[in-house]
Amino acid sequence: MLEVLAGAILIMFMRICDVTIGTFRTIMVVQSKKYHAAVAGFFEVLIWLAAMRYIVQHLDNFYNFLGYATGFALGNILGITLEQRVAIGYVQVNVVSRHHTDEITAKLRNSKFGVTILPAEGKSGELSIILVIIKRKFLKQLMSSIEKIDKQAFITVQQSIPYRGFMHGSSV
Repeated sequence: MLEVLAGAILIMFMRICDVTIGTFRTIMVVQSKKYHAAVAGFFEVLIWLAAMRYIVQHLDNFYNFLGYATGFALGNILGITLEQRVAIGYVQVNVVSRHHTDEITAKLRNSKFGVTILPAEGKSGELSIILVIIKRKFLKQLMSSIEKIDKQAFITVQQSIPYRGFMHGSSV
């Protein structure tokens, strides 16, 4: 029985590894980092094949199926958690503040973020949109700075893939 459970646990750990790597590979594909994606994909499939080989050789063991499914589920959780911590890539943050645009802009620029202000017009009249493109790893810092000044600011965040050009500031 110990050997049966050990096999299921081994499969679970292999699936955790390959699904976690697969999460990173997917992010690399989306961000057009084809060589990074290729290397990650190589190891992802190598681990997956090892797990599948073991399962096929032991099809009579239902615990292997449970280990496989558990590893897949936990691999998704771990992969997403790690990807959020690594925070690869860039985001564009758009901020609309009714009364604190100048304060937010000054704070962000003092924090070395590159800030662009766009004139806009809404239902209630003229306003400004603060636009910032940053590395994702600085998103929490940026959001904290904004929320300290205006908790009611309207903020959107979207993925950004730089095409070319120069981005100013030490925080980018």
